[in-house]
Amino acid sequence: MPALSSVLVPYAAYLRIYEPLAAFPEPERSHWARYARREDTPTVQDELRRSLADLLPTPPVAVRVHESADAFVTDVDGVVCVCPWRTRLRGWLALEELPAQLPGALLDAALPPVVREQAAADFAQWREENPDARPWIRTAVWGVPVGWFVLFADEEREYTATAPSLRYRTPMVQARRRLARGLRTLREAIDEGPLTESLVDVGRWLEEFHPRSLVELDYGGLVHALPGELLAADRSAADAAEGIAALRAGDGEGAAEAYGRLTERWRAVRDRQFAN
Repeated sequence: MPALSSVLVPYAAYLRIYEPLAAFPEPERSHWARYARREDTPTVQDELRRSLADLLPTPPVAVRVHESADAFVTDVDGVVCVCPWRTRLRGWLALEELPAQLPGALLDAALPPVVREQAAADFAQWREENPDARPWIRTAVWGVPVGWFVLFADEEREYTATAPSLRYRTPMVQARRRLARGLRTLREAIDEGPLTESLVDVGRWLEEFHPRSLVELDYGGLVHALPGELLAADRSAADAAEGIAALRAGDGEGAAEAYGRLTERWRAVRDRQFAN
């Protein structure tokens, strides 16, 4: 689609799971094995452009008719791992969240009620046939949930300034260990709250995948919404780890300072959503 090919789609970050081929049953395993040998596997921008293209017709296509057969591919110590897009499933899940994110009039203009109702009916029927389905990718718009940073260490940060990108990658076993320790610390130090609930939710999701998977946090298009100097200085995973360590040591003031840096940094990003 040439009209979209040069467009950079910003505003979204991703938490992805790359599973080894052994985690997939046949014939899906063979499909991904063949797919991984391709030289032209698509990028995250390709995925977003295709999704946005579905919104151009009248009425818009809220959720694609057929599931995507694409995936992101990476090599982990010589083992091919894939992260299926599952665009159709993620589209249905995103639709369920939209009423809480957009004013009713704007939502109706973008996706008329009849379109959303049909998509909801299709999802309900599909869920009956696929009760255990789950996405390999979680998406956050205009920011990164604080709980996502708990899964990673600062030394896993991968930043490039040219063609800017920022991501973290860690083995599943490390992600689960850090989450468990962080959750235990939070429950011992403070009452249940949004951060605790977020970690519980992410922890349940991680348990759905192969223990030798790779977990990735990708700032995605958010790098285009952040000034270069702020992106280069961003150490959010370090702030999250510092806050949890302070809580564990009984240093409430230190924990508040670390958490304050995190929330202020991402509040500034979210404010750009409403800027002209």
